[in-house]
Parts: sequence; structure tokens; C-alpha cells
Amino acid sequence: MKSNRNINYELYLVSDRDVLGGRDFIRSLEEAILGGVTLIQLREKSATSSEFYSLAVKVKELTYKYNIPLIINDRLDIALAVDADGVHVGQDDMPANVVRDILGKDKIVGVSTATLEEALKAIEDGADYIGVGALFPTDTKTDTRIVTLDQLKNIKENINIPVVGIGGINESNIKSVSDTGIDGVAIVSAILGKQDIREAAVKLYNDFSRK
Repeated sequence: MKSNRNINYELYLVSDRDVLGGRDFIRSLEEAILGGVTLIQLREKSATSSEFYSLAVKVKELTYKYNIPLIINDRLDIALAVDADGVHVGQDDMPANVVRDILGKDKIVGVSTATLEEALKAIEDGADYIGVGALFPTDTKTDTRIVTLDQLKNIKENINIPVVGIGGINESNIKSVSDTGIDGVAIVSAILGKQDIREAAVKLYNDFSRK
């Protein structure tokens, strides 16, 4: 894996088997990677620990093949078991400073935030990046707080680590999110819920990228 200071967060895919409509999970993630996804977070809230571990092993093989990072949502134990590249935690999960102490300095730690105060605390606790949102209504996560694009821009301008926008981002609003100057967008349904996953990823990557 690259240094955790040199990660490309532009098109950050968050997994959700429920939006795939029965399609093959690993093949769908591979299609997304081939379309431009730069990082994958494995988030399967309904999976048992055994299921989550089995999925993590398979996804780690896939991300290793394409040399992109694998982040595990919340489950520090699973991340350690499969030697994932990092862990993402929310405000109600294990504190980020504890995650950092256990994972060590060479792994990626991400934290979900919705305010500048939370963002600054995440940095103090050792986060490598933050996710900010929800920017728009989303069906894939119900316990969200809405963050405006102006608030997102303010957070980005006042911190010194990468910022990833999360929550309801799709082809109709991604350019407005990109215009805030953030480093990446976290996507679920706008990629995995599409019939042509690879093409959806290509379009979103091109719409967001400022290269």
C-alpha cells in the first residue's frame, strides 16, 4: 500500500450488498474499480462477524490485485484479522485515538464528522482523513445529520487533512460537491445501484476530478 499520506480519495466506494439486486458482490466491486474507484470501504451492517470476515478476505484480495486501499467500517477486529489498510469510525464508534493506538501509525484512520469541531477533534485523535455529511438525503444510512455545501467548504478550508463528502451524492449533484474543493466523494447507490456499474463509476470520476 502507498503511504497513508498519499492516498487518492477521489472516488471512495462504500459497499452495500442490498443495492446490488442479487448481483455478484466481488464482481460488482471489480467493475467499480475498473471504472475508476480509488478506494473501497467495506460496510456491511447486516452481516454476521463470520460473514463480514469472509467478505473482507475476498475484498482484500481484490483491492490488493488493483493496488487500492481497503478500509473496514467500524470493525477494528476484522481489519486486523485481514490486515486491511485502515478503519473508518463514526462518532458513536470506538474513539479514533484508540483505533490509532491499536492500528499503529502506518494504517489509515478515517472519522465521520458533521461539524468543524468534530473535524478538529478527529485530527487531534490521529485521523488521516474525515468523511463529512450527510450532504444530501440518502436511503443507505438513516441516522444522518445534514451538512450544507457551505458548511462542507468551511470545514475543508479550516483543516489540513483530506475531506471526503458523504451522503446521497450522485450524478446530479457531484459537480456542486466538487466545487467545494474537497478531496473525494463517498458513493454507494450511484455506483452499485446502477445497471452498468463500470460506466457509472467512469462518469462520476470524470465529473468529480479536477485534473
